[in-house]
Amino acid sequence: MDSIIVTGNGPLNGQIPIAGAKNACLTLMPATLLSEEPLTLTNAPRLSDIKTMTELLQSLGAEVTSMQDGQVLAMSSHDLSNHVADYDIVRKMRASNLVLGPMLARLGHAVVSLPGGCAIGARPMDLHIEALTALGAEIELKDGYLHANAPGGLKGAVHEMRFASVGATENVLMAATLAKGTTVLKNAAREPEIVDLADCLRKMGAQIEGDGTSEITIQGVDRLHGATHPVVTDRIELGTYMLAPAICGGEVECLGGRIELVGAFCEKLDEAGIKVEETEKGLKVSRHNGRVKAVNVTTEPFPGFPTDLQAQMMALMCTAEGTSVLEEKIFENRFMHAPELMRMGAQIEVHGGTATVTGVEQLKGAPVMATDLRASVSLILAGLAAEGETIVNRVYHLDRGYERVEEKLSNLGARIERVSGS
Repeated sequence: MDSIIVTGNGPLNGQIPIAGAKNACLTLMPATLLSEEPLTLTNAPRLSDIKTMTELLQSLGAEVTSMQDGQVLAMSSHDLSNHVADYDIVRKMRASNLVLGPMLARLGHAVVSLPGGCAIGARPMDLHIEALTALGAEIELKDGYLHANAPGGLKGAVHEMRFASVGATENVLMAATLAKGTTVLKNAAREPEIVDLADCLRKMGAQIEGDGTSEITIQGVDRLHGATHPVVTDRIELGTYMLAPAICGGEVECLGGRIELVGAFCEKLDEAGIKVEETEKGLKVSRHNGRVKAVNVTTEPFPGFPTDLQAQMMALMCTAEGTSVLEEKIFENRFMHAPELMRMGAQIEVHGGTATVTGVEQLKGAPVMATDLRASVSLILAGLAAEGETIVNRVYHLDRGYERVEEKLSNLGARIERVSGS
């Protein structure tokens, strides 16, 4: 099992290219199931999750070809031979459930495993089910699989979600494009990835209005056609690499970055004393003098502070001047990185969904273990600012969401290397 070794060695400087968004690409890929014509995605990230989604689509009969070193995905679903999304693939990645809406809309039936085999209440597939049921679907849970049917086809409806779920919004948005009549989805999620999906679907012939707001209107059409679409910049990778010079000092330009993708995050960096400037190529982040200031953070749905940047922000707060409070309101049990940061000398107290971090002047390198994707990179960021050597174990999580981390950070002057396990 691979590990990453990081040795703190001062400020970082240079440019770093930001990849296409993992969460956007994983949503765009199932859109191929809506049409018999080809869908091509450019600026695709090169990640293990993309390979998993590729495997799932191919198991359903879609053709997926990776080109240009994985940055272009050419897909075609002209001959879908299977309507069962098997547990052995779905269990690897939550986003696999996004094949449910498209298959139901085009084929009229689908059988999709629950993600990770979890009960509906533990992972909110209930929001997907309620919305698709409102469109006329009949969905039954049997043996860990959702058996969905729409005998008379999906029909437009007005539906208000109990929570602004990103995944449920995406599933219903795709399904409603081929439903008969008009669908109005209220309390919809507003994330950039949803706007990106809507842009792609419009290129395929869908009639969608209101994406990016809490109310989306979709006028169903008879069929969708092929299209070519670039994947939007990954706002989570962007925020992560913006934190590298914030933690270590220096000046880094994140190529392809845009303020509107990370507005609430940038406000917190400014509050902490980090300078963020827009450039012709992206965003330039710099920190040159002294420790950063402690700031309080509460995670919220977009356009609030992203839950996927909470762990990385905690790493920054570990050496900030003062005490910060981080409140996690999106996902439960998302402070598993805290004990590992404490192994490096951080002072953190966790009570339920709140973590209180008292900044220390210097973290110390230590062996640590990654518990999930965002925790992995938070430990790497902490290691960049720590004294001595930090060994981050179980980094297979990292490869799900960050491409070529060692190469990108090394180009900024970081001392970082991957070591293959036995």
